Amino acid sequence: MAESLLQASRQRRVKAMTAAAGSAGRAAVPLLLCALLAPGGAYVLDDSDGLGREFDGVGAVSGGGATSRLLVNYPEPYRSQILDYLFKPNFGASLHILKVEIGGDGQTTDGTEPSHMHYELDENYFRGYEWWLMKEAKKRNPNITLMALPWSFPGWLGKGYNWPYVNLQLTAYYVVAWIVGAKHYHDLDIDYIGIWNERSFDINYIKVLRRMLNYQGLQQVKIIASDNLWEPISAFMLLDSELLEVIDVIGAHYPGTHTVKDARMTKKKLWSSEDFSTLNNDVGAGCWGRILNQNYINGYMTSTIAWNLVASYYGGLPYGRSGLMTAQEPWSGHYVVESPIWVSAHTTQFTQPGWYYLKTVGHLEKGGSYVALTDGLGNLTVIIETMSHRHSRCIRPFLPYFNVSNQFATFVLKGSFSKIPELQVWYTRLGTSSERVLFKQLDSLWLLDSNGSVTLELWEDELWTLTTLTRGSKGRYPLPPPPQPFPRTYEDDFNVDYPFFSEAPNFADQTGVFEYFMNPEDPGEHRFTLRQVLNQRPVTWAADASSTISVIGDYTWSNMTIKCDVYIETPVKGGVFIAGRVNKGGIWIRSARGVFFWIFANGTYRVTGDLAGWIIYTSGQVEVKAQEWYTLTLTIKARTASGTLNGKPLWANVRVNFPKNGWAAIGTHSFEFAQFDNFHVEADPVP
Repeated sequence: MAESLLQASRQRRVKAMTAAAGSAGRAAVPLLLCALLAPGGAYVLDDSDGLGREFDGVGAVSGGGATSRLLVNYPEPYRSQILDYLFKPNFGASLHILKVEIGGDGQTTDGTEPSHMHYELDENYFRGYEWWLMKEAKKRNPNITLMALPWSFPGWLGKGYNWPYVNLQLTAYYVVAWIVGAKHYHDLDIDYIGIWNERSFDINYIKVLRRMLNYQGLQQVKIIASDNLWEPISAFMLLDSELLEVIDVIGAHYPGTHTVKDARMTKKKLWSSEDFSTLNNDVGAGCWGRILNQNYINGYMTSTIAWNLVASYYGGLPYGRSGLMTAQEPWSGHYVVESPIWVSAHTTQFTQPGWYYLKTVGHLEKGGSYVALTDGLGNLTVIIETMSHRHSRCIRPFLPYFNVSNQFATFVLKGSFSKIPELQVWYTRLGTSSERVLFKQLDSLWLLDSNGSVTLELWEDELWTLTTLTRGSKGRYPLPPPPQPFPRTYEDDFNVDYPFFSEAPNFADQTGVFEYFMNPEDPGEHRFTLRQVLNQRPVTWAADASSTISVIGDYTWSNMTIKCDVYIETPVKGGVFIAGRVNKGGIWIRSARGVFFWIFANGTYRVTGDLAGWIIYTSGQVEVKAQEWYTLTLTIKARTASGTLNGKPLWANVRVNFPKNGWAAIGTHSFEFAQFDNFHVEADPVP
């Protein structure tokens, strides 16, 4: 019997070697024989001396800000397909954690996200799209961990200051109300709550937040702090026993795979609570693959969370295509399953939160790294990466040079793993199209006659998963429709009685919040409109503009006509605009250039070359007042622009040399109520 098992083992190993050679090229040829051909490093995988830290999962961020803005507008079946690639277990990225922004009305990188409390006595738990996204994630993976973190806060919490800690109890109430609303209105249990993204923390606020959570029966909600650097939060925790007790996880951003002594001394869980934010090509995938391993090896971080989940915001905004996949064309249905999805799968499909790292993890002799995890029930997963310096640089921090060379690596299974009979093999090779292999399953390795050892030949920019689990799969859908530019003719009358989302499709708010609105006193054509709803500046995270603005369209547009009905609500000081060729958004919105056509309630108009209003092309008097509807039309062609009011020419042939292209936009002079209706844009073909 033993002889027949050995013979079967040899046959399976030769078969595996041959299949691997055919499916993954050179990389897998020596899977079985390389130990006889050349010396290499030997790495023991052993649980005899106990286990390492508990693994908490791999995740991604939606928000910080408005990074999922266009996703909600995708038609079916493409929207569900995208969500499956992100969240469905054993299909794509199969994420363990979803972290969302608690919208605070402020600009938080690529747009604003609406607060559940625009004003002190206002509560609405259906604004925005993060509620929907969390429910979709839970629908696919009921065990997914949910995290939430504020970037900005509504202005009323600051009481005139750009600071959320003016009244600690009030800010804690605001955050706890969001958590309670998630459960009450959406049946969502939030697992972790943060303080203030990449900004100052207040020790007393953290303690107040913990007490208020407990008072509301939310003892199970854990606090993560401070979503910035390891210090000074770690040092404060060591000096303050109460603070040490109330913080469950220390979360650092872009730690470069390293931690600090104080953080380790707290004996708390250490997470890279925001990382990656790199272009999602193969270099970005290499960055992601390297840090998923080395954040634990170098820094004992048991969770790594990517910013961002899906690049679903307009091209031309900051940090374009910095998501695990790309979905920025709801009008066409086109999306791209980028390589970071499959790099994620190497870890996520073969581990779960609650598994444990082995103590025997580390770096390979000639560059690269390996980690091993177990569920404590006999299963083992080993992830090996050999990402080169050139092909794994993240956007931040600076990556010191290192070298990766071709090498043989022998992994020796000991302890409870010594009797494992078989390992499944999944393989990725990043690089040129001729060499590229993404998450391909190779033939399994049979270990009965190898004394529990596996030898691999490793080349640069590879990723291997060896696992006892047989459940992994590379999910596939038919190719989505081909990419198409934003429609050159686009209109929206906002006539939606019961909108599923609070924001109109494809409008991307960059300062302020624009929401569907119903005028109960207007039974006519302006009963349903789009309204700018903020009347004070938020507690900001970025440099929000002084004027509110929402952009739409194609960043490459040059010649266009924008037409919109506008309604100023604020007497005397109120004002609104329509614009074209808007060339900046996101965190750079304050310095946006373009062609802006303004009218004001004091009976004046103005045409400016920038959102701030410093570059004035022309201005004058006009019969305009508040609380009346007007139709503005802006035409930009080549180097001139013209404008009409209610169909009558108001100004013409104004020379505009810069910028050459940009989005269409609507907005208000200040943080004030105003309405927009019957929006229409028509752009010439882009050469």
